[in-house]
Amino acid sequence: MALHKLLVDDFYDDIYILIAIHCRLEDYRLAYLLNQSLELNLRRKPNDLDFEYLKSSYSIFEWDNTSQFVTWNLVSNVCKKEEEGLYSSGLFQTNEKVLKTFNLIPEYKKVDYFIKISDEIQNVNEKLILHKLQNIPQIVTSYSVNPTQMKSKDHLIF
Repeated sequence: MALHKLLVDDFYDDIYILIAIHCRLEDYRLAYLLNQSLELNLRRKPNDLDFEYLKSSYSIFEWDNTSQFVTWNLVSNVCKKEEEGLYSSGLFQTNEKVLKTFNLIPEYKKVDYFIKISDEIQNVNEKLILHKLQNIPQIVTSYSVNPTQMKSKDHLIF
């Protein structure tokens, strides 16, 4: 009897453009600026990306351009959580708040946001998008990232 094997990698073969953004703006403000400069219609999704094992959540904005078969996502890479930690000084222990930082993509800890562009027809001009992003004064820098070389690319499946 023949044995059939299915590999998990065979099921997810999504081609997308990934752009990293360094910017200290709040997520809603960046989404507004992207909507203005790139002529998008990004809206915040009702549910954030939650990772239970990291106890972190990341804001996500999405626009599904059905006329051009393109889905745009703006996702935060940084989650800051305040947790209680024990601090010992001599004889006494005190509870102090500790600010912990989690990253959606740990390989890019300095990146604040990612833009994921899922393009079925592949008619998106990546260089033009990068040029328009560079013209936004609040964005420090932006550049393309090759998602196939990332270790945690599974975090971008949403």
